[in-house]
Amino acid sequence: MADSDQTVGLIGAGNIARVHVEAWQALGVRVLVHSTAGAGELAAKYGLEVAPTLDGLLAEVDFVDIVTPSATHKEIALAAIKAGRDVICEKPLTLTASDSHELSAAAAAAGVRVYPAHVVRYFPEYVAAHAAVVAGKIGQVAVARFFRQASSPAGAGWYREVARSGGVIMDLMVHDLDQARWICGEVTSVYAVQSPPTVDGISPVNVAAHVTLTHEGGAISNLRATWGATGTPFKTGFSIAGSAGVLEYTSDKDTGYAEELQGEGGKGDLLIPSSTLYESPYLTQLREFAAALKTGDEPRVVAADGAAAVYLAEAARESMATGRSVDMTVFNPAGVS
Repeated sequence: MADSDQTVGLIGAGNIARVHVEAWQALGVRVLVHSTAGAGELAAKYGLEVAPTLDGLLAEVDFVDIVTPSATHKEIALAAIKAGRDVICEKPLTLTASDSHELSAAAAAAGVRVYPAHVVRYFPEYVAAHAAVVAGKIGQVAVARFFRQASSPAGAGWYREVARSGGVIMDLMVHDLDQARWICGEVTSVYAVQSPPTVDGISPVNVAAHVTLTHEGGAISNLRATWGATGTPFKTGFSIAGSAGVLEYTSDKDTGYAEELQGEGGKGDLLIPSSTLYESPYLTQLREFAAALKTGDEPRVVAADGAAAVYLAEAARESMATGRSVDMTVFNPAGVS
């Protein structure tokens, strides 16, 4: 589907920018890029136009797509909102709940939309799990487990500085915090531990975090995120158990997503898709966002979802700092009203 009447201002030129560019070009959207570094190289590779200044870019585009380091998201998004431009922003939306609140309030006042790019909501396996739970296929969810591991990005650059990256929870686990809330419901308490611990604001290069969420409906979610040694293969998955069945997925297994449901007589039915081939979830996501910006229809993830994931990540960091569970019904980070 071509949308050549739309122009996106891509802000940032790092690795994730390339994935976004390829998706926008597949959609026929004109891409204008601005970045403090790397814009020329990105433009040369993909045949893009370069905007030397942020103000110049904002004057020419219909909306922006922010793919810069996490600590810059708020400032850039607020500039776009001030210019009356809708915003797509890579996760996390901001690094604190108060900043997410400020950004959302500014967007509402300006009448523009903010869509956080929580791309896992567009991976077919997670979409299928969400649909199965909503449809009651496994009954009431009791226990869910989500995990995500990757080779650590923290050996160099800004990732080790927790003030700039949010650490492994905000940078990596934020995907599964969003999934747990999306699939299992709103969260009432958060407990988190990390090994090794963060010291003086500097994250270990190799680190694992574990977070336990209690949901309003009674379900308990256990989440694990790991920045592993160099060469650690990326792997993610889930197991969601309810009163009438189990949903499972592990990315390194050939079988893909599976449902094990209670059939008549207590027999379990194992359903495995015949093919796990699908288009890039980034393409699916950006197509939905672009369509929503044109039609006004609401996509499956909006600013409030991005803010909620940041809120949970901030609560997890609070729990790690205090050693206590955080009651989400009263947790109120500074600046959030």
